[in-house]
Amino acid sequence: MRAKHLIHGGLKTGPVRRGRDQRPLDDDPVLVKQVKAGDQQAFETLYRRYVGTVYRQAFRLAGNEGEAEEIVQEVFLRLYEKAKTFRGDSAFSTWLYRLTVNTALMKLRRRRRAKEIALDDYLPRYHEDGHHLVRPVIDWSQDQEGRLDTAEIQRICRQALDLLSPVDKAVVVLSDLDGLANREIGKALGLSVPAVKSRLHRARLFLREKITVSLGHSPF
Repeated sequence: MRAKHLIHGGLKTGPVRRGRDQRPLDDDPVLVKQVKAGDQQAFETLYRRYVGTVYRQAFRLAGNEGEAEEIVQEVFLRLYEKAKTFRGDSAFSTWLYRLTVNTALMKLRRRRRAKEIALDDYLPRYHEDGHHLVRPVIDWSQDQEGRLDTAEIQRICRQALDLLSPVDKAVVVLSDLDGLANREIGKALGLSVPAVKSRLHRARLFLREKITVSLGHSPF
């Protein structure tokens, strides 16, 4: 397939470029139309324009470079094969974003997780008088003793994110890292807005718990 040759050969000759992309231009729909007609130069232009953005989105969802690069390759192969499905109802960048999210989710679902996390275990529990059954929420954001540096916190967060289900992880990444609104997240993942809010709330509680324990606080 010529698209594979372009990505693995002519375009994908080394690590994916991670610098700033060219800004999306008004000619995106024209280029997509040309890709539909088999124009390889148009495909290469879109690749170079968006590869950095797709990589960053893929890395946030996958959490490691190797899988992120695999996702990038799959996304642009799908772009080449599915360009005819782009109808122009939304911006090309939005369409490509959804394609990236869905491709990353499929890869995450293929992972074998050693343990499924029951997020209900991390919801707040209360006595009848309204006080926390386990403990009050701890403000771990201000680590006065400096026991964990930023890099360590990020490592803990990545490990905790990998324990979430693929959809829960995607909801957190799209909301807290990409800054998407709940409605946009719902469209990307095929969820209702209430479902997005519920998943986001439960996942954040779980992540807070993991970081709190890592800072040396007892979960009980």
